[in-house]
Amino acid sequence: MSLLHGLITGSGELAVWAEDPGLPRAATGREHPFAVPLDLGAPGVVTVLLPSDEHGPVASFETGTLLRPWRVPVCLVDAEFFEDPGEHELGSSAAYLADVAAYATNLVARGRFLPSVVDGSQARWLPALSGVDSARFAALREAMPPACRAEQVEPELLDGRGSEQVLTVAVNSLVDSQVRAALGRFRLTPPRRGRVAAADRAVESWLTALTGDPEVTADPALAGKLAAWRASGINDNPVRLCFRLRSPEQTEYDHDDAEGGWLLEFGLQAVDEPSVLVGADQVWRAADNVLLRWIEQPQEQLLADLGRASRLYPALDHALREAKPVELRMNTAGAHEFLSRSALLVQAGFGVMVPARWRQPHELGLRLEVDSPGAAGVVAQERGFALKVLVDYRWQLAIGDQPLTEGELAELARAKVPLVRIRGEWLHLDQERLDAGLEFLRRYGSGRMNPREVLFRAEHETPLPVNEVTGTGWLADLVSGKAERLLEPVPTPEGFTGTLRPYQRRGLAWLAFLDRLGLGACLADDMGLGKTVQLLALEAMPRSGPTLLVCPMSVIGNWQREAARFTPGLSVHAHHGENRLPGRELGRYDLVITTYATATKDAANLSTVDWDRLVLDEAQNIKNSASAQSRAIRALPARNRIALTGTPVENRLAELWSVLDFVNPGMLGSVHTFRARYGVPVERFADAEAATRLRRATGPFILRRLKTDPSVIDDLPEKLELRQLCNLTTEQASLYRAVVDQMLDRIATTKGFRRKGLVLATMSKLKQVCNHPAQFLGDGSPVAGRSGKVARLEDILTEVLADGDKALCFTQFTEFGDLLVPHLRARFDTEVLYLHGGTSQRDRDAMVQRFQSPGGPPIFLLSLKAGGTGLNLSAANHVIHLDRWWNPAVEDQATDRAFRIGQRRDVQVRKFVCVGTLEERVDEMITQKRALAQLAVGAGEDWLTELSTGQLRELFALSQEAVGD
Repeated sequence: MSLLHGLITGSGELAVWAEDPGLPRAATGREHPFAVPLDLGAPGVVTVLLPSDEHGPVASFETGTLLRPWRVPVCLVDAEFFEDPGEHELGSSAAYLADVAAYATNLVARGRFLPSVVDGSQARWLPALSGVDSARFAALREAMPPACRAEQVEPELLDGRGSEQVLTVAVNSLVDSQVRAALGRFRLTPPRRGRVAAADRAVESWLTALTGDPEVTADPALAGKLAAWRASGINDNPVRLCFRLRSPEQTEYDHDDAEGGWLLEFGLQAVDEPSVLVGADQVWRAADNVLLRWIEQPQEQLLADLGRASRLYPALDHALREAKPVELRMNTAGAHEFLSRSALLVQAGFGVMVPARWRQPHELGLRLEVDSPGAAGVVAQERGFALKVLVDYRWQLAIGDQPLTEGELAELARAKVPLVRIRGEWLHLDQERLDAGLEFLRRYGSGRMNPREVLFRAEHETPLPVNEVTGTGWLADLVSGKAERLLEPVPTPEGFTGTLRPYQRRGLAWLAFLDRLGLGACLADDMGLGKTVQLLALEAMPRSGPTLLVCPMSVIGNWQREAARFTPGLSVHAHHGENRLPGRELGRYDLVITTYATATKDAANLSTVDWDRLVLDEAQNIKNSASAQSRAIRALPARNRIALTGTPVENRLAELWSVLDFVNPGMLGSVHTFRARYGVPVERFADAEAATRLRRATGPFILRRLKTDPSVIDDLPEKLELRQLCNLTTEQASLYRAVVDQMLDRIATTKGFRRKGLVLATMSKLKQVCNHPAQFLGDGSPVAGRSGKVARLEDILTEVLADGDKALCFTQFTEFGDLLVPHLRARFDTEVLYLHGGTSQRDRDAMVQRFQSPGGPPIFLLSLKAGGTGLNLSAANHVIHLDRWWNPAVEDQATDRAFRIGQRRDVQVRKFVCVGTLEERVDEMITQKRALAQLAVGAGEDWLTELSTGQLRELFALSQEAVGD
C-alpha cells in the first residue's frame, strides 16, 4: 500500500505521487529522494516546490519554511480514479483532489455547464456557477492544501500559485473532459439552409470543436456573444429574483374559471439575508428602496432577472410585455407548469417560494386495514392457531392518514394536471405514483391471506409507503405497534416457579404469539427489567424441541442459576470448554447454553441439532452482520429465533438491522436497502418521517420498555446522575502537556490510517494521564497523593463506607484497576473485589455472590467490558465511572448492574471528568448527541480522528482551571 500525495498541474490535470520516507537519504540533486514510481495512469515528471532542509524535503508547509524545487515522478489520473483508489491510501492532498473531482462530476451530472471559447482559440465546456455551487467552490478554494498548488510552472515562481487560479483551471479542465466523454461519438453541427455564410461556418467549426479537437479559429464576434450569453445565465449579484406562488384561496382579485385564480408574484431578495424580500410593486414605486444597500439599480436588476428566468419559464414573456411587471396570473395548468420548472429556476439561482405542501409531490401512500379473529391472549395460548388462520385485509390509497374515496380516486384519474384540489386543499401529486398505487389496488386491493404474508407485503411489495395500519384484532395491533399495550397477559406456565410482574406477563404473551406465528422477536427491555425471567417463562411453555441459548461467557453462570431457580423442571447443559458434547447428545437437553466464541468455533456440530428455538442474549454481539461470528450464528438452524438486548442500537442503525434480520431473515430487506430507506435519512439528516416509518416497520418484532416509565414499573427507586469534576495534580498537568506536544507534532506529519491510529493513541494516553501518572508511566511507582481522580475517589468511598453502603467502580483500563486494588485495600482496610477479563467463571460467580450477600465486601472494582453486562449487583447503591467511555450506551449498561429490579435504594451515579482536559470537551460533545441515542448514535470515536490538527490541538489543550491547588 502506498501513501499518495496530490497536486494540480499547470494545465489543470490531477496528478498523484507516492513517497517512501524509509528510503535512505542520499545526494540526489534535484530529484526527490523519497518519491517512488507508480503505475496508476499516464506517467509524467513535474517540478514541485516543497518545504526543505539541508537534507531534503520535509513534511510541513509552516510559514517561514524554505521552499526548494524537486523533480517528482507523477501519474496523471482522471476523476474516476478517486472512486476506487484500490489498495492505495490517500494523503490529505490526494483526498482534496478527490473532493475536487467529485465537485466537478456533480456539476456535470446536474447540467451546470455552458459551451464557450477560451483564449480565442479553444472550444471548451466551462462550469456555470451560482448560488450553492459558488459557495462550494469558495470552500474548496479555502481548503486547498499547499501541496496541491506547489508545481513550479515558471522558474522565477518561488512560492507556488494562487488557490483561486489553480482551482479554476482544474475544475474547468475536469468539467470539459467529462462533458466530452459524456457526448462520446456525437458531433454537434448547426442545420444547413442554402448557402453557408462565414458566420455560420465559424459556428459550425466551433460546434465541431466542442466534441473533437478543441483547437478552433473562432470569430471574435462569436466569442463576445458567447461571453455575454454566459454572463446572462450566471447570477453572482448580491440580490436575486424571487417568485411566490399563491393559490386561488390566497388571492384577492376577481377571476373566472378560465383564469383559475393562481398568482405568481415577483420580488427581489438579498442573497446573504433571505429575510430581506421586497415585492416588485415596491421596487417600482420606492426611490429609497432598502435594496439600495446591496445594488444601485434594483429596477434594472428585476427586469434583467425576469429576462433570464424567461428562458427557463417562457410564460414570463407575458409579464415582460408590461413596462413594470409585478405578477403573472395563471390557471391551474399554468400553476402546475411553474411547479414543474421550479427546480430549474432554483438551480439557476432564483428564489422560489411555495407552500410547504407543494415543494415536492405530496405523500401519497397506502393504508392497510386488517381484521384478525381471536384475541392476542388466545393466539398466544393455542399452539398453531395463528399459523392456520387467514386474516381479512384491505388496501386503500391515502393522503397522509386520510383514505381516498372511490369518487376521489376517479377524480384524480380524470385530472388533466397533477395539481388537484381534494377536500378543499390543493395537492401536488405525482401521476406515476398515482398510477402505481391504482395498479396495486387492482391486483391486491382486498382478500384473505396468511398473517406472515401480510407483514412481508406491507414492508416490501408496496409501490408506495404505508402511511397507516388500522383494523381490529391481534394482527392489527401487532402491525400498528400497539401489541404491547393491548396484549392480554397469559397465565403463568406451570413449570415456572417465580412470580411475573404485569409487564413481564405481557412480554411473555408477546413472545408466545410471535412464536406461534413463526416470527422471531427482539425483546429489548431496559437493563434490569427481567428479560431472563420472561425468556425462561416462555421456555416453560410447551415446546417441540431443545433451545440453544448463546450468551457472553460472563453470564453463563447467571443463566444456569436462574434456570435452576425459576424452571427447575428443565434439563440444562452449559456447552463450553471441557463440557462440549456432540450434537446427537445435545438434543437430549431442554436448554443448551453456550458462548458466542464456542458457537462460532463449534457451528458445524451445533448445526446437526434440530433446534426448536435459537436465543441470543446480549444480541448486540452480532451487531456487525459481516463478522465471522455473526455469519456463523445466523447460519444455525432453528424454527424460531429470539434476540435479547438492552441496547438494540449502540452506534448506528445498521446494528438494529443486523439484530432484526437475525430474528426474521429478509423481513426488512437487505442491509443496503435498509440503509437507503432508514439509515441515511435518520442518522445523517435526522428525518423524523423516516424515523416514524422505521418504528412502524420494526414495531411488530421489537418490544422495548424502560425502567423510568411509571406505567412499566412504579416501585423502582430514583437514579441520580452526577458529573464529578476533578482537577489534575501538577505532575499530571506536566505529563499531559508533554503528551499533547509530542503527539501533535507526530499527527501533523502523518496521514491516512496512521494518523487515525495516532489520534486514538493520543486520546488513550491522555485518559491514562488523567487517571494516574503511574498508569501512564507503567513504572510501578506509588499511588497516593499523585492523582486528582484517586483523591476524589477516596473522599467518596469514605462517605459510602461510613453510611454502610456499597459501591461499584468501573474503569476501561485493567492496569488502572491493578493499581487501585492494593491502594484502596490499604487505604480503607477492607477487601476490594476486582473483576476483569482474566477472571475465571468460577471466581466471577463467587465474587458476585459474596458482594450480594449481607456483610460482603463493600467495594467492587470492575473493568467496563468484563463487568458491564449480565451481572446483578443490586447490593450497590453507588456507581462510579472512573474514566469515561465515549459511547453512553456502554456506560448505561454498566450502571444498570445496580439500577435494576431488586434495588430498594436510590442509586447515585458519578462520572469522573477531569476539568479543562480532553475528557471535559468530549463529555460536552457526547451530552449534545445523547438525545439522538434514543434512535441512532454517531459512530464511536471515528469522528474525532477526522478533526484537523488545529482542531485536535484545541480539543487536547489543557485549560488553566485543570490543575488543582
